[in-house]
Amino acid sequence: MNVNGQHYRTIWPNESNGKIIRLIDQRFLPHQFVIEEVGTPEEMATAIKEMHVRGAGLIGAAAGYGMYLATLSAEPGASFEDDLAAFAAKLKATRPTAVNLAWAIERQLKAIGAVKGVDEKRGAAFEMAQQIADEDAEYCRRIGEHGEELIRRLSAEKGGGPVNILTHCNAGWLAFVDHGSATAPIYAAHDHGISVHVWVDETRPRSQGSKLTAWELGEHGVPHTVIADNAGGHLMQHGRVDAVIVGTDRTTRTGDVANKIGTYLKALAAKDNAVPFYVALPSSSFDWNIRDGLKEIPIEERGSEEVSHADGWHRGEQIEVRVTPQSSAAANFGFDVTPRQLVTGLITERGICQANEESILRLFPEQAAQQSLALPKESE
Repeated sequence: MNVNGQHYRTIWPNESNGKIIRLIDQRFLPHQFVIEEVGTPEEMATAIKEMHVRGAGLIGAAAGYGMYLATLSAEPGASFEDDLAAFAAKLKATRPTAVNLAWAIERQLKAIGAVKGVDEKRGAAFEMAQQIADEDAEYCRRIGEHGEELIRRLSAEKGGGPVNILTHCNAGWLAFVDHGSATAPIYAAHDHGISVHVWVDETRPRSQGSKLTAWELGEHGVPHTVIADNAGGHLMQHGRVDAVIVGTDRTTRTGDVANKIGTYLKALAAKDNAVPFYVALPSSSFDWNIRDGLKEIPIEERGSEEVSHADGWHRGEQIEVRVTPQSSAAANFGFDVTPRQLVTGLITERGICQANEESILRLFPEQAAQQSLALPKESE
């Protein structure tokens, strides 16, 4: 992704000091481009929990680097492994819905445990953190290739007219290491000369759509329009949406999708208006151990102040204001689950499949072995 003509990833090691991890602090976007330097595992846990970084793939990459930082701070000796295990448990609790978090931590623990000696373990942790980040960027690039074909077909059906895509929250470059998931097909299509326009849901309460998606689409030169969250159904009723593409923080092996709160309502509107509804995700966002998203995916509940307050830019500084009555309670459910029957298809790094277990496992046959585990069948 380019920012003012310069390429950035969302997270990377400091070029002159590999013990420092640099990341784009998303709290200040779109008004300020701030790069934060993180030097301790506790700082990385805070960055994830307080959403300096957010988005499925980026949370996983940040967790990978966080575990590397943990190897640097853990005391050599008998307590080294215990220190790592304690931090891993703390890190897993920061964002419970995002499956990439636990996935990255488990990969790190396995890599660290495979070698002996503290220096070797630190080296293995750094290499694995880099591998997780590189894989995320590459998988998103491939998602872009596969998804571009969908947009190209829609463009042909419209005689080359603009393809109108609605997206929700931010599943863009900022939510991953590079390219994004839901936006990767959009960027690929735009870069290859396909006319595309994006309806950007504001995505309250944290406004990741109006703040982040709109900013990065603008940086890339993609035509877009920010809309209120509840405008999507109206646009679909009037034929002004050709497809919906969203991301996901956790998808079951059967195709149920957990994504930012409000996604389910977009899927319902798309179904009612015969608008294709696609979910773009790298394989790291699948939870291969669960089948029933409504029952088994933990839904993060965040602080009520995110609903009762809003922040914005005023006279050169970022300020926060209250938008609800002082006496009113507020609830803040971070995610909802879209059942598989509302999903037209899943766009992955290996191609596009239907949102059901059989189709998913055809793309990922190595995961079929999980069926031998004590998982309930769908009929149960």
